[in-house]
Amino acid sequence: MGAFLFTLFYSLSTPAAYAICPVCTVAVAAGLGLSRYLGIDDAVSSIWIGGLILSVSFWSIDWLGKKKVNFKYLNLLVIAFWYALTLIPLQLTGIMGHPFNTIRGVDKILFGTAVGSVFFLLGMWADKKVREKRGKQLFAFQKVVFPVTALAIISLVMYFYGGYLY
Repeated sequence: MGAFLFTLFYSLSTPAAYAICPVCTVAVAAGLGLSRYLGIDDAVSSIWIGGLILSVSFWSIDWLGKKKVNFKYLNLLVIAFWYALTLIPLQLTGIMGHPFNTIRGVDKILFGTAVGSVFFLLGMWADKKVREKRGKQLFAFQKVVFPVTALAIISLVMYFYGGYLY
C-alpha cells in the first residue's frame, strides 16, 4: 500500500508530463492481455495494469497539452481519473477485493498495480537518465523498451519468487 501511495504521490507531483508514445501503451496493453490469457496470477498480470494506467495517463496529459488544455491540477486529475476508471470497476464487480486473493492482506491486483506503476516509472527514469548522460538515445525505441523491460523483469521476479510474499 505504501508503494501505491508513493507512486500516486510521485506521479501527481511531477511538474511536467512525460510523453509516452502510443507504441509503448500498446506494448503494455499487449503484455497485460497476454498474461491474463495465459492464466497468470493476478499479482503478476496487474503489474501490467499499473504500467498501462501510467502510460495512458502520461499519454493523455501530453495529448491535452497539445490541445492547449493546461491548469494547475491537470496532471493530478488525469492520473487520478485513469486509476479510478480502472480500479473502481474492478472493485465494484468483485474482481478486486476478494479476501483470498491477497498478498500480506493487500489485494493482489492493487499490489501488482502499485508495483507495476513503480517499475514503469523506474523504466521511464532510466531512459531519461541515459538520454541526459549520453545526449541521445542508445537505440531505436529506447523510450518504449526501458519501461516495458522494467515491467517484464518485475513480472518474472513476481512470477518465480512471488510465492515468498504470501
